[in-house]
Amino acid sequence: MAHFLVAHQMFPQAHSLLHFLVSRKGKGSASSVFTSIIETKGQIKDAQMVFDEIGKRGLRATVVSFNTLINGYCKARNLGEGFRLKSVMEASGLRPDVFTYSVLINGLCKESRLDDANGMLEEMCNRGLVPNDVTFTTLIDGQCRNGRIDLAMETYHRILTKGSKPDLVMYNALINGLCKAGDLKQAKKLIVEMRLRGLNPDKFTYTTLIDGFCKEGNMELAMEVREEMVKQGIKLDNVAFTALISGLCREGRVMDAERALREMLKAGMKPDDAMYTMMIDGFCKKGDVKMGFKLFKEMQRDGHEPNVVTYNALMNGLCKLGQTKNANMLLEAMLNAGVVPDDITYNILLDAHCKKGNPKDLDKFKSEMGLVADYSSYKSLISEIGGTSKHRPKR
Repeated sequence: MAHFLVAHQMFPQAHSLLHFLVSRKGKGSASSVFTSIIETKGQIKDAQMVFDEIGKRGLRATVVSFNTLINGYCKARNLGEGFRLKSVMEASGLRPDVFTYSVLINGLCKESRLDDANGMLEEMCNRGLVPNDVTFTTLIDGQCRNGRIDLAMETYHRILTKGSKPDLVMYNALINGLCKAGDLKQAKKLIVEMRLRGLNPDKFTYTTLIDGFCKEGNMELAMEVREEMVKQGIKLDNVAFTALISGLCREGRVMDAERALREMLKAGMKPDDAMYTMMIDGFCKKGDVKMGFKLFKEMQRDGHEPNVVTYNALMNGLCKLGQTKNANMLLEAMLNAGVVPDDITYNILLDAHCKKGNPKDLDKFKSEMGLVADYSSYKSLISEIGGTSKHRPKR
């Protein structure tokens, strides 16, 4: 009832409900209503005002009430207020519980205060509280996100020493950290350990491994993980396809990347601008500009708007094939589409003119590279060189 009243901004009615409960069931019933109100109100300031009412009305806040507010402040990145409330809580004779410490540890990890987070864990244990899976997973995830895989592995071994059983979420946090650090060997070891403990990798585990192997350039192992994923009946998601296609393009395996793209589309997922651009660039670098333009048109047909990076990829492909006329036409199309060329665009074009033009014009082009900032100065330079070339005496 309290949730409903507060969610509909019916605060006087919520307070009336509070008074009714206190009159009928005593002061002990009030804390649950306050906790409900605190949880429902979206703004932390409003929640604090409601919380302050507890003391003003001669009521006693519970650990749950304190925890709800501490959690709100930690989520709002106001750790100082969270710790202040912990002190108030202790001064009022209430002892912080596992949830209190877990929330504060999570907040400290998000601010990269790993030493303080470890200190909170020690304080928690010294007070006779036993950290649960959430506490340890929060700490390990924070350590991994801050690049301290060494600390994360220490925490993991500490859990094993205590006889606790790591869960899938904890393993995924560790495997993700190891993959980001490039330690795929240790990540694979953890997969083996997971299975020995009766835990099977899930979509997140497989996707993390695929991304790790792709970034390392080991596409064979990435494809093996993909096959295993399919055998287990786990469907690849957008993240997995993006990792695979990116890796295949980086390795020059554009045909495989295109097959993965078709599979992705068939599964009902839509590639983003970056993925299309990546594939266009991959085909153009292989000299297959025709395929690059096919993907470009497909991209536009699907409602995507190519940006300057996409146009530059096509421009580079045309120029490498010596098709400067087509490259200039693409520049015109680019401007008509409202896409502003950058210095890379003009440098690609000038470099092509350098390679195709008269050797005597080479120094002029090279001196201008990096200085041509807009279309008019580019056209002026091309016209100047063209005019000079026409009047140059033939040998």
